[in-house]
Order: sequence, then C-alpha cells, then structure tokens
Amino acid sequence: MKKLNDLTKHLLVKELTNTGDPVITSLEMDSREVEKGSLFFCIKGYTVDGHDFARQAEERGAAALVAERPVNVNIPVVLVKDVKKAMAVMSNVFYDFPTNSFQLVGITGTNGKTTTSHLVEAMFRRASKKTGLVGTMYTKIGDRETEAKNTTPESLVLQKLFMEMREKQVEACAMEVSSHALDLGRTHGCDFNTAVFTNLTKDHLDYHHTMEAYKQAKSLLFSQLGNTYDGNRKTAVLNADDSASKDFMRMTAAQVLTYGIETECDIRAKNVVITPTETTFTLTTPWEERLVTMSLIGKFSVYNALAAAAACLAEGVSIDVIVETLEETKGVAGRFESVDAGQDFAVIVDYAHTPDSLENVLETIQGITEGRVITVVGCGGDRDATKRPEMANIAIQYSNHSIFTSDNPRTEDPQKILGDMTTGLQEKGSYQVIVDRREAIRKAVKEAGDGDVVLIAGKGHETYQDVGDKVLDFDDREEARQAIQMLKEL
Repeated sequence: MKKLNDLTKHLLVKELTNTGDPVITSLEMDSREVEKGSLFFCIKGYTVDGHDFARQAEERGAAALVAERPVNVNIPVVLVKDVKKAMAVMSNVFYDFPTNSFQLVGITGTNGKTTTSHLVEAMFRRASKKTGLVGTMYTKIGDRETEAKNTTPESLVLQKLFMEMREKQVEACAMEVSSHALDLGRTHGCDFNTAVFTNLTKDHLDYHHTMEAYKQAKSLLFSQLGNTYDGNRKTAVLNADDSASKDFMRMTAAQVLTYGIETECDIRAKNVVITPTETTFTLTTPWEERLVTMSLIGKFSVYNALAAAAACLAEGVSIDVIVETLEETKGVAGRFESVDAGQDFAVIVDYAHTPDSLENVLETIQGITEGRVITVVGCGGDRDATKRPEMANIAIQYSNHSIFTSDNPRTEDPQKILGDMTTGLQEKGSYQVIVDRREAIRKAVKEAGDGDVVLIAGKGHETYQDVGDKVLDFDDREEARQAIQMLKEL
C-alpha cells in the first residue's frame, strides 16, 4: 500500500482535482476489478474508453483516478497527458521496481521468440536458479503456469507479475517482447539485463503498415537498454545474419554479443548437420568450442539455440550448462511438434504463421524426407492481408500438395481469406481449398503414405479456433490424432 502522493510525485507534469491523499491498496485498469482503495487508470482503448467508466469505478470503491481529461467524480483525479505512460511509472513505483531484483532477459523478433525464451529459462533452471517466464503460451513462476492473454501484458499487469516473481524469490526471468508491446509502451519500467533479437521478417503490417515502422518498434528494446556503465552490465544479443542487427547495434548503448551461422560473429554454429532425428553443430565462442547434438530439428532451431546460448553466456551461465540444456531439450509445444499415433508417415504441427517461418519449416522438412510433403495452412482474419499470397506461394513451392484452409478467420469471411491466398498464385503446383480446418486435416492425413510428411501449419500450440464472435475448441494435434485413428479404422 502507498499514499497517492507517493505515486504522483514521480510524475513530471500532472494536475490534481478533488484534492486528497488517500491510501492506495491496488492498481486497476478494468473498472470491473476495482475495489475499495483502488487507483483506477482511465485507459482509452480501441473499442472502449476507460474515462466512460470513471463513475462506475468510484461506485465500486476507487480511492482515486488517473485520467487525460476531467471526469465527473467526487474522488481525487490525477490529470496527465498520457495515462498509459503514467500507469507504467506509477505501477513501477507501487510495486517497488521489481525487475531490479532479478536477471531479466527480453527476446524480440518475428520468429523464434517462444522457443528461445523457453531455452533461456531452461538454461537458468539448470544453473540452479529459480525462474520465471513471460510469453505467448503462458506465464510461469517456478513450476506454476498461468494462461497468457497477450504475448506481452500491459505495464500494470506486467509489474504486478514481476512483483509476484520477486516475492517467490525468482532469480532469472525470460520474457517474449512483442513489437506491439514495445510500440505501446507496455515494457516501460522493465529493467532488462539482456535484450535478444532473433530476426525480422514480414509480419504485423496490419498494425505497423511498413517494414521500417515494424523494425523501429523492435529497435526500442535495444535503444532503451540503459545508457550507463555502472557495473550493472547490459547486453544486446543480435543475429549477425540479419541485416536489421546493424541498425540495432547503432541504436544501443549496451555492449553487443553477436551470433549466427553464415557470418563471422561472437557465438557461431559451424559444421551444421541436420537429420530426421537430430541436429549437430560445433558451438564456437570467444572462450571455447563445444560439439552440440540436439533433438531440435532444423536450421531455424540452430538460430534459436545460438540466441539462447549467447543470452545466457552474457548472464554468466556456464557453457557446460548451456550445452547440457540444448542436448536434453525435447522441444516446445506446437513448434515442429511431431504427432505420432502409430502411422507410417510423419505429422508435424508448427506455429509457422509468417512467410519466413513457413519457408524455414518446409525447407527443413524437404531436407529430411524422401517422401511427399503435404501442407495444410491458412491465414488469420483481421490481420496483415499482404502475406496471404506469399504464404500460399511458399506452400506450393515446397510441397507436393497443399491444402489451404481456415486459420482463426475472426470477423472475416474465410472464403475471402482463401481467395486472397490463391488469387494470382505465381507458383504452379498441386493444391486445393477446403474451408473447414478439421476436414482439411483429415484430407491431408488420408492422402499421406509411407515416408510422407504432413505439415499442419499456423496454429501450433493453440487449442482454439477464433470464428466470428465465438472461440471454438480446436487443437491441430488432437485433430491429427483423430484423423489418423479414423484412417486406421477404415
């Protein structure tokens, strides 16, 4: 608990109406969560405006409000220019700057954030640290997992989560950091020790509009990484094989550790060999070289492994622990995940939902199979439409047969999305359109034969299908198992 003045004194420009200095017992940005003693932030969102719920917050017991314009209430109101920025400052103060208490590694990039963050967390855990994880699939404190609503939560939610981590004696945390979160200031107040860049490829242009704006959003993680050298070392871990890293290197004051495969760099994988069952490479560092044999498959998996290794080396984890973790890791749910129900062909479920990630996965499959490749893929509704024909062309280019289907159409007509994918296809190949995703998966499984590979791409770990105003139960992995079982019963 803190007094209102304890929080507002950290704001540079403010005006207080209905003066008072009440005790603040909690911070809320949802009026339905307000209780006696809460400080309510009037956030103006895309569909609702928190200022419209000021009276409701007061009726529920709010002790004070933070707003950008006058509201008709009888409790203290802190007027500021930017409620979201004020919320980041005040929540940081309210929870006593929690990220100062443990190592925080932030991971940004188009692809690879989830796998890299899981590898970093596993390396810390193997180094006998109590860990936290914030990401697309869930948040985690120690062994306790909680479902995630956003890849990167709002600043208030995030700081509260970090406070809980501190109370549970977390020593190190790996965190996925989305471009949306960086652009919207959700990570303001996070004291990152190390920031990691995986790659930059086409995605989220429905929000950022241009690749330059998308890159600029990603760059914020590195430009905000600290500007002093007072003993609390900050490190930027950058992919030397991605051209965006040169810009990020100029933007950060932190020391830089580079990683890659093709380019001379600090942490490099040499002699990469990929087979259907394992990936091997020589991990070279400024200090020593080690042979790594891991069950994670594909060149993209090597990049994820290098990113995690570089981050953990920067954080003082031994190379022995890093190599042992890579060799024991079996994979991350929905990332090149195999579905084995006793069939004589392979079924792989992957979260690939961008042109680059789909191409990476299909290139890997092409390199490890002598059979046919059958790909099931779609594109999400209410999202960047420009990538739809690219996804379809890549599927046809690398597959013997492609089935285009629904993938979280949301409020868009699935037929329109599939029309965008197939209209003007440059690649000539075998494909069909099946709107119903369950039917598409069953069709792919039915067509597969001995030695073939079925790739079901786009949803990965997700256990739902977002259709219109409904969220329906749907898990690609379970659907594949059921389809295989049905095939056996024929």
